[in-house]
Amino acid sequence: MQIGGDGPHPLPRQPDERGSGAHPATPNSHSSAWPARAGQATVASGSAWQVRFDGGHQQRYLADRRAVLRYVLALAPQAASSRFEVYAEAEPVRLADGSPGGRQFALAEVIDLARPGEAARLREELQALGDVPA
Repeated sequence: MQIGGDGPHPLPRQPDERGSGAHPATPNSHSSAWPARAGQATVASGSAWQVRFDGGHQQRYLADRRAVLRYVLALAPQAASSRFEVYAEAEPVRLADGSPGGRQFALAEVIDLARPGEAARLREELQALGDVPA
C-alpha cells in the first residue's frame, strides 16, 4: 500500500485554491520538484545559500552570507526550534553521462541559538560584513 501518492490507493483529491483538483501537498508525479503555488516563493537562480529549520520542515534559499545571518536573527524568535542548518551551494551534480544534473548544497554550519553567545556571534559577524543594525 502506498500512502499519499498516486499509487494503487491514492488519497482523495480536494480542489486546491485554484479549483484544479490537484492534490496541493504532493509533488508532481513527473518531477521531483514541488509545484509552485500562487504566493509561494520559488528558488532564485542566484541563491547560493540554503537555510533549513524547524526540524527540516522549513527551508529558504538566500543570496549571500549576510542575508543568512539577518534571516536567522530575525526569524529565531518565531521559529519552533533554535537550530538552523546552513548549506552552501556546492559543485553541481553530474549525471553518469557527464551532463549537468542540477544544483546541490553541502552543510556549511549548524547555528544553534540555544548555545550561549551564539546570537552575539552572529551579530558581530554581520557587523564585520558591514551590516548596520536596524
